[in-house]
Amino acid sequence: MAIFDDEPVKRVRVHVIGEDLSRLSAGELTERIGQLQAEIARLEAELSAKGSTKAAAEALFKRS
Repeated sequence: MAIFDDEPVKRVRVHVIGEDLSRLSAGELTERIGQLQAEIARLEAELSAKGSTKAAAEALFKRS
């Protein structure tokens, strides 16, 4: 016997670079901008972490 959820599944919208944006509402565009800004922040944090790791490794191996 299968159990069904009464809650509808919310589809996650993924932004595709170069996608036609003319069919999106102002609200959808605002939501996408927020998602992209959050993703940029996540990417910048990862880049910063990698830079810190690289600097620490360079400092370790430059001990002369």
